[in-house]
Amino acid sequence: MNMKELRLRSGKRAEEVAVELDVAVSTIRNWEQLKNAPRMTPLKLQQLMDVYGCTFDELVEAEKEMVK
Repeated sequence: MNMKELRLRSGKRAEEVAVELDVAVSTIRNWEQLKNAPRMTPLKLQQLMDVYGCTFDELVEAEKEMVK
């Protein structure tokens, strides 16, 4: 599962996620287009997991997809 699949599973548009995480929409798109991985504080990381409704392990797997 990659970052886009996590977002789609949550039923949210990239714009909604960007607002909830207080980041640019381009940041979300860069994650999804495998241009870069999220770089966040632990608090923001927890917020990302809450927004996507995913576990830490699922985020790790999504990042592994980015480096393949």
